[in-house]
Amino acid sequence: METNYHVPVLLQACIDGLNIKPDGVYVDVTFGGGGHSREILKHLGDKGVLIAFDQDPDAQRNKIDDPRFHFVDQNFAYLKNNLRLLGYKKVDGILADLGVSSHQFNEPERGFSTRFESTLDMRMDKQGSVTAATILNTYTEEQLHRIFGIYGEVKNAKSLAKAVVTARVAQPINTLAEFKTAVANHIPKGKEHKYMAQVFQALRIEVNKEIEVLESFLEQTAEVLNPGGRLVVMSYHSLEDRPVKNFIAKGKVRGDVDKDFYGNQLKPFNVVTRKAVVADDNELVDNSRSRSAKLRIGEKI
Repeated sequence: METNYHVPVLLQACIDGLNIKPDGVYVDVTFGGGGHSREILKHLGDKGVLIAFDQDPDAQRNKIDDPRFHFVDQNFAYLKNNLRLLGYKKVDGILADLGVSSHQFNEPERGFSTRFESTLDMRMDKQGSVTAATILNTYTEEQLHRIFGIYGEVKNAKSLAKAVVTARVAQPINTLAEFKTAVANHIPKGKEHKYMAQVFQALRIEVNKEIEVLESFLEQTAEVLNPGGRLVVMSYHSLEDRPVKNFIAKGKVRGDVDKDFYGNQLKPFNVVTRKAVVADDNELVDNSRSRSAKLRIGEKI
């Protein structure tokens, strides 16, 4: 395992939240550097099972040599089907850390970070056909406006989209430098870093269909968790936190809870954490990535 791959965020809170039974079956759907998975294994007995998902080939290098550990090189959107292939219809706990790993941000060629000059890639799954450059060069002005506005919460999303569409007529936008040149007049002075981070977030979410994947995953968790099983989800921005909060509270990613004929609420989870769990001062000092992390926990009814 690469020790510098990724420092697990809110590690103890995640373990506490899972409420691990030594002989239970647990799933870490965002394996990454394996930090959370290794800690889960410490709490499992000989008959316990841990199944880890990750579609990033880099994460496979961190696989754990342990008979209780199973690695699935798939996106967690395919949670239910892959569990069934392994022979598990039900599990006792599911952990999801929705952040991009430090490792991915630190690999210039992946194109996730505004710190490095690189091609605009941003694929979590390197087999995927759509990159950030694809989006910038082929999406309509209306599509770009929507992505920048909704996924990046960019204030001048409309004019930014127009600038991209105008610039790409003369030359395709394939690298960070080309993008910055194309939109230079639209980046607010003194707020360059924050602005570019918002734009990059928007592109990354669209490249990897992160919101659609999250919503599909959440719905599957209700089907595969045993009664009393825990769902533990860590998100890093409001676009992720909102559907997680709503699903755990109401059984739906948006809208109000469904009710039966008698007015009884139909929801799969009890909320374990009324307010999101956040990092304490010590962790904020040790791991800056924990600053925006929000952890929510639900228990299957």
